[in-house]
Amino acid sequence: MDQVLHSLYQVVLDRRAHPQEGSYTCYLFDKGLDKILKKLGEECAETIIAAKNGIASETVGEISDLIYHLTVLLVQQGIPLEDVLEELGRRSEKIGNLKPMKQVDRDS
Repeated sequence: MDQVLHSLYQVVLDRRAHPQEGSYTCYLFDKGLDKILKKLGEECAETIIAAKNGIASETVGEISDLIYHLTVLLVQQGIPLEDVLEELGRRSEKIGNLKPMKQVDRDS
């Protein structure tokens, strides 16, 4: 999976460095952070709805869209993919890291 994420990250980096006519990625960069965040929010909501509907193929598609838009955000913010992968690695090594739940989390 890391290789797929690295490849995607490299493609997005390349689109930013070498804009191509008709590229959706370039369109997002041209429109800026507000557009990228709007799309990220939309994909988040669509992922939630697909999962709630219980159709695995739709959920996979929406998660893929979400990961793509997260990757665009990483590049736009100048955050290396490695930083996120390293943080995930650190978190996966933790044991007993459950934080105290707020009442609102217990109720949902």
